[in-house]
Amino acid sequence: MKSIKKESVAFVLFLSFCFCQLQAQVTSQQIDSIVNYAMSKFNVAGCAVAVVKDGKILHEKGYGIKSIKTNEPVNEHTNFAIASNSKAFTTVALALLVEEGKLNWDDKVKMHIPEFTMYNDYVEENFNIIDLVTHRSGLGLGVGDLMFFPQGSDFTIDDLLSSFQHFKQESAFRTKWDYDNLLYLVAGELIARKSGMTWEAFIETRIFEPLGMENSYASLASIQDSSNLSASHSTETGEMRIIPTFEEMINGAAGGIFSNVNDLSQWMLLHLNKGKYGNNLNSQLFTTSNHYEMWKIHTVMDVNRNPRYNSHFAGYGLGWNLTDVNGNMQVSHTGGLPGMLSRTLLIPDMNLGIVILTNTSNDGGGLFSAVSQTILDMYLEMDDFQWIDKYSAYLASRQSGDDAATQKVWETVANMDQKAVKREKYIGVYEDVWFGKIEVFEKDNQLWIKCHRSPLLNGPLKHYKDETFAIKWEYQDMNADAFAMFEIGENGKAEAFTMKGISPNIDFSFDFQDLDLKRID
Repeated sequence: MKSIKKESVAFVLFLSFCFCQLQAQVTSQQIDSIVNYAMSKFNVAGCAVAVVKDGKILHEKGYGIKSIKTNEPVNEHTNFAIASNSKAFTTVALALLVEEGKLNWDDKVKMHIPEFTMYNDYVEENFNIIDLVTHRSGLGLGVGDLMFFPQGSDFTIDDLLSSFQHFKQESAFRTKWDYDNLLYLVAGELIARKSGMTWEAFIETRIFEPLGMENSYASLASIQDSSNLSASHSTETGEMRIIPTFEEMINGAAGGIFSNVNDLSQWMLLHLNKGKYGNNLNSQLFTTSNHYEMWKIHTVMDVNRNPRYNSHFAGYGLGWNLTDVNGNMQVSHTGGLPGMLSRTLLIPDMNLGIVILTNTSNDGGGLFSAVSQTILDMYLEMDDFQWIDKYSAYLASRQSGDDAATQKVWETVANMDQKAVKREKYIGVYEDVWFGKIEVFEKDNQLWIKCHRSPLLNGPLKHYKDETFAIKWEYQDMNADAFAMFEIGENGKAEAFTMKGISPNIDFSFDFQDLDLKRID
């Protein structure tokens, strides 16, 4: 019996060795070819790509240019805003504080931040730390993001902590996934209070420094030398142009990090090695148990039923999207800010990691999706699905549909007699309980609107139909133009108004639909 067992074990080890040898071998040259083809199909100024495999960096390279103004090339050290890929850094920071005994995952938020509020007493008293970072609060998609989208508003952490009591509950607590940025900012405040340093300082000293991520920064303000910082680009108004680099406000826990593919290779290797890093993996940043906690489904999501990948589950961990592709676990996240889009994708069963950073809105998302899926399919030994061509065609079709819908609105506006509008009906100051005051006034012989706490949101009001007006914001870094729908009182004046985006594909962070504005003057 002992002899048989030894032979069986030897045979299993032999099969495992053979399986490893038979895994698809993707070369750096093949990746290079894929990315170059994608750059020819998508309207993107520049990008950077890194692939790690079996504990080593297989590929890291920049493509295109950092800026259409300088035409300087992107390289593997060029920094991009990684946006919501920062969220996983925030959850690692929480894990480190858990391991130090400064908090527990199931601690109630009010234990550490007494002024934290929620939309009802039960949720407020039972809201725990995991609830902060798993998008299961019961609030709607992107609720409250207007506090810091676009940048330049004056909202503080105190405003944020008191705002949740005013938001409308959209689903039962802990039953539905709805992406949320504001609660990550609360997590950033929690890290600051328990560590005695800012979120930014904690990320840089406790994560970047040990991993040797020497050219990564937790905020735009931390970057002393911006010579290898990519510019942000937008094609929202037609031709590609440079737009201001988005700077996080309050803290960067939801999306404030700037990094590069050389440094992010170390970040991917850390997670693929379950928290271990360094020569011979002799150092450990976080424990295996916390690694499992971060890669455990906390919020169930709808699974992608595309038969191509035969996926059976989908959910959100702690700063990561989790699913399975052809029998392999997939851990991923995307990030998006004006002019910067990114994706990180890990296949731990194959010891594979892919990160793609781009510097152009719209097509950047098509590029990172198409390139990452093409590389993944090669490792899965699947047929060539022509992801690059398909995503390119899809984006063109969606843009065409979006353009047609918005153009129709502005054509209607152009055909209206704007001089016939009784402006005095609408002029006044209106207020929303969490967003503050919005004023309608007369400027340049037309109606104008401005948000007192978010100065980039201002522009002319144009009559669309009935009591609805279309707003062309002066802010055009992203497509955020909106409708304002007024309610007229018995005295013939507007008493209130609500808003919604004009574009069918408006970014969810422009949550105009969450405003309920009442006249106060």
